[in-house]
Amino acid sequence: MGTPCHFALFDLQPGFRLDLDKLAVRYRELAREVHPDRFADTSEREQRIALENSAALNDAYQTLRSAPRRARYLLAISGHEVPQEVTVHDPDFLLQQMELREELEELADLDAVGVFKKRLKAAQDTLNDDFAACWNDPAQREQAERLMRRMQFLDKLAQEVRQLEERLDD
Repeated sequence: MGTPCHFALFDLQPGFRLDLDKLAVRYRELAREVHPDRFADTSEREQRIALENSAALNDAYQTLRSAPRRARYLLAISGHEVPQEVTVHDPDFLLQQMELREELEELADLDAVGVFKKRLKAAQDTLNDDFAACWNDPAQREQAERLMRRMQFLDKLAQEVRQLEERLDD
């Protein structure tokens, strides 16, 4: 398998918009093909390769199913390596993040969390649309990178929302 482009692995054209259900179906098909258990009776080398292929497939799937990771990957494969640190030089966005975090800390019941989640999802959808519109335009590369960083922030916030939901659900 080596390390082909994540999109090629799933027979997809590189792009931000993906059918995540089709991606999941294709992932399960490929995972069955490369699962290390299928190579239990083969040589040690073949078992190691199967393990590596399975890990590479898993990594590709995790990257493509996550909007911020997919955005970072698209920028990287289009020749725009993005540093790992998640610094956002955008005072308005940072202020909005602080306000959202404060609001999240004050949520006390699942209904309020549900309303917050809907707003967060709408913000994520808007960012996704904006990124999809500009990632492949070299003239808008800085904007695409800025949007990708914002996506990472909102993704982290969404994880915190899920954790809060679990705590409130107990």
